[in-house]
Order: sequence, then C-alpha cells, then structure tokens
Amino acid sequence: MNERYSRQVLFSGIGKEGQTKISQKHVLIIGAGALGSGSAEVLTRAGVGKITIVDRDYVEESNLQRQQLYTEEDVAEKLPKAAAAEKRLRAINSDVEIQAIIGDATPELLEELVAGINLMIDATDNFETRMVMNDVSQKYNIPWIYGACVGSFGMSFSIIPGKTPCLNCLLRTIPLQGMTCDTGGIISPAVQMVIAHQTAEALKILVEDWEAVRATFVSFDLWRNQYTSLKMSKAKFPGCLSCGEERSYPYLDQENMTKTSVLCGRDTVQIRPSSYGDVSLEKLAGQLSQLGYQVKGNPYLISVEMGAERMVIFQDGRALIHGTKDLLHAKSIYQRILG
Repeated sequence: MNERYSRQVLFSGIGKEGQTKISQKHVLIIGAGALGSGSAEVLTRAGVGKITIVDRDYVEESNLQRQQLYTEEDVAEKLPKAAAAEKRLRAINSDVEIQAIIGDATPELLEELVAGINLMIDATDNFETRMVMNDVSQKYNIPWIYGACVGSFGMSFSIIPGKTPCLNCLLRTIPLQGMTCDTGGIISPAVQMVIAHQTAEALKILVEDWEAVRATFVSFDLWRNQYTSLKMSKAKFPGCLSCGEERSYPYLDQENMTKTSVLCGRDTVQIRPSSYGDVSLEKLAGQLSQLGYQVKGNPYLISVEMGAERMVIFQDGRALIHGTKDLLHAKSIYQRILG
C-alpha cells in the first residue's frame, strides 16, 4: 500500500481494503466553487481513483476568500474554475485521474457522464441543478450528497436511492431555500464545516460502510453556536415524481431548464444558447475588436468590455453578462454581440 495513504489506512473505518475500494471509485463533483474545490482537494488527497469536476464559471478575486484551490494568478488569467482545479489537483496527487468539464450541468451532460460514477457531490449554487442531480441519482441509482452554506450557516444530507428521501421529498418538509451569498455573505469556516460533513460521508460511501452513513439531515450555525440533526425517514413521499411509486424524473426534461439565470452573489446573468456548439473564440475576438470593443481572452473564454458592463463568452456559446441582474437587458446584449 502506498505510503502516501498510510495514516488513512491505519484508521479502522478504512483500512487496506477500504483504501483499495477508494482507489477504484469515480466521484462526480458538480461545481468547483467553495464546496467543490474543497471537496475535490480532500478526495484527491484521499486517493479516489477518478474525479470528474463540472463547473460553468471562472476564477474571480472575490472567490479567493473561501475557494481554497485558487490563486491570484488564476484570477489574473481568468481561468475557468474547472481548468484551474484540474491543474492544482494533478499537482497534489498524480495517482488520481482528474477530468475537468467547463460547462453547465445540464440533464443531457449529466446523463452522458453517469456511466461508472459511484457518487455525486453537490457543490452547486442553485436548486435547478440540484434537482437535475436528484433525478439523475434516482434514475441511475447513484448516491449523492447535498450541501449548502450561507453566512455562518450550513447543511448537508446524504441521499441514497431506495433508502432515504430524495431532495424533492425534503422540499416538502424543510425550507431549504432562503438567503443566498449575495444577501447574507459567507465566512470560510462555514464552508469548511460543510466540506467536512460531505467528504466524511463520501468516504463512508466509497468504502461501502453503509451502516456508518449518517441518516439525519444536519444543519449548523457556527456564529450562533447551534447544531441540529433531524431524522428524515418520515419525509419520504410515495407520490414523489423523482423517487416515488410512479416516478417520471421531471427535472431531466431539457425544456424545464431555464436559459437565463442570475448567478449567486453577483450582478451577473448567465445565458445559455438554445443549442450548444463550439464557438471560434479567436475569430469572434477578431470580429469584436474590429467593431471597437476591448477584447481579452485565453484558450477557454474571451472577455468583452462594454462600458459599465462586461461579457464573458465560453467556447460552448454560453455567456456571462456582468454588471446587471436584468434578464431582458442581458438578453439584448447577448443578441447584439452573438446574434
């Protein structure tokens, strides 16, 4: 057994057999922000066989306070978070296969990725994507671990198909939606606490110690010194469309995915094209420069300055319009630049 993992192997809950299982597993992490980057680092150091990371955004200065994988150099280069995470994680542990996907976690993408996935970790910032994850989990029998934090508050729950309530069931019982990081801010210790809960549960699942998996919904407030653990077995709803007796997986319908959304914590609107396709960033940058726009870029994206607003365009045609939360205004900018 590799000396790198010797202290982990000494832990009775894992041992040599558990470490071998960890090295053979594939984890899908949706989101490479605060929770995603932290969870990815823990699992990379733990020796997970393969980690796939999906993220739609790029590194900004405000991320550095809590998103532990990134540096000022990543900010200066406007690196996509998935690409920056891949580079850092490979430097941490060459034993682990890292796959980075720069894009949205759409139903189509996640259903393409599920083959061979043993576990999904929620590190996203919106419930639309979480509901897609939830339906993928139930349809393909893949455990996933919900996690969220804002301010000094955090929560986590392990969802095991066929055993626990799913997220759709929980929404009937627990008010999971409320403040976001743009209204309540966030402190790094709350992030680290959720990461600890998610990755501890991940290791239990990866070594297949199902009896050890926490069956309760945990929430805490580090500033107010509060910690709550709730039994959720009665929350399972037979009529649930995601995990019930006549399930239809409604959130895997591509038509239910919004094409525009305001990103958490920022005056930024994301716009997704009706159909994805590679954009020639170099050609587009040249055209926009000729029209008088200030254009900067890297192999993954270009940034277009437009007075008080700025538009970032990715290879798949997605765009982030910074400086506005007005969806109609953002759409008009997108149409003006990309048609």
